[in-house]
Amino acid sequence: MNSPLADRLRPEKIEDVAGQRHLLSQGKILRRIVDTKTIPNLIFYGPSGVGKTTVANIIAKNCGKKLHYLNATTASTADIKEIISSIGTIEASDGILLYLDEIQYFNKKQQQILLSYIENGDITLIASTTENPYFYVYSAILSRSTVFEFKTLSSDDIKTVIERAVGILSKEKGKPIEISETSKKKMSSAAAGDVRKALNMLELSVMTGEDGEKILISDSTVEEILSSNAVRYDREGDQHYDIISAYQKSMRGSDPDAAVYYLGRLLAAGDLPSACRRLLVCANEDVGLAYPQIIPIVKAAVDTAMMVGLPEARIPLANAVILVATSPKSNSAYNAINSAMLDIERGISGDIPRQLQNKHFDSADAEIKGQNYKYPHDYPNHYVNQQYLPDNIKNKKYYSFGDNKTEQKYEEYWKKIKN
Repeated sequence: MNSPLADRLRPEKIEDVAGQRHLLSQGKILRRIVDTKTIPNLIFYGPSGVGKTTVANIIAKNCGKKLHYLNATTASTADIKEIISSIGTIEASDGILLYLDEIQYFNKKQQQILLSYIENGDITLIASTTENPYFYVYSAILSRSTVFEFKTLSSDDIKTVIERAVGILSKEKGKPIEISETSKKKMSSAAAGDVRKALNMLELSVMTGEDGEKILISDSTVEEILSSNAVRYDREGDQHYDIISAYQKSMRGSDPDAAVYYLGRLLAAGDLPSACRRLLVCANEDVGLAYPQIIPIVKAAVDTAMMVGLPEARIPLANAVILVATSPKSNSAYNAINSAMLDIERGISGDIPRQLQNKHFDSADAEIKGQNYKYPHDYPNHYVNQQYLPDNIKNKKYYSFGDNKTEQKYEEYWKKIKN
């Protein structure tokens, strides 16, 4: 009875998990994994309170393995070694199923310790994170895992859970609980996709409701609870992704007022890493070659912020955010690398031109002897025309000059030189 309602209500069957139909409906890949006893390494990515831990528990139960749990926010290297020490024992004769919550808080060394045991199959890893795993998870672990994105739950999903919870609480209290449809809908909406938050509000409503032959939860009580829960943004909670998105889009959209406002909301929640990372991305992706000098400037501001910490970090970050928001914009480099990566992912490649290869000899059947590389600095204006791309894409254009003043000057210069 002392455990949180969210834990007491945690589903034991996959059919009872709220939402996530894109992952858990019949025929979906994760559902097929849940239904089998052969579990690959998995990474669950998404907001808090949407079912990541619940699904991991169900997977462990279905495959008959004990689930070892670590939370990366508090776990140390010693905790990892303690779990590893049980490998080969009777308890872990078939290997270990490890659930690592908030894997983004493990540093590279800690993740590398796990890697060798993941590779030989001694540890099967199920990791969860509220941050994009492609930024925070060691690439070698990512390459050995399948990533599934958990979505924010809808209000209807939350309402269904609340109704189920009312029944559980009614049995525990030994009396009926009365709550209006209006209050259930408002509570579902205010939870913003986080089941845990909704259940905490419901449990508080029951505790403070009118207690007689039945527990009456008035609409006014629910309104009061909702208002007290709506004040502060929690970096692990409901609006995490929306605020980060609005933060970068405001800088990209050249609105310094909105940009510093969303910066303030991130910092008020203590989310300094997200504020810094998005700022660095925006300087490179959205300002880019229109003002290339901004990149080291923003990096210096971020380094200063990380060194001094909060609350002083707000000052260098505000300088950098306003600079990014008010600078000219260009995504020409962003488009160029995306276009090149798309060709690479499609398998479009070819042999490196002979003059660019790192070779100092020719085979006997080579039609042209010698590398024949032309050293550009030996030519006027440090430029000479020669082929750099493979033959099958030698005329491909990935980069187009932006229409900003800086790139237009570059284009004018190179047209003059190359022609």
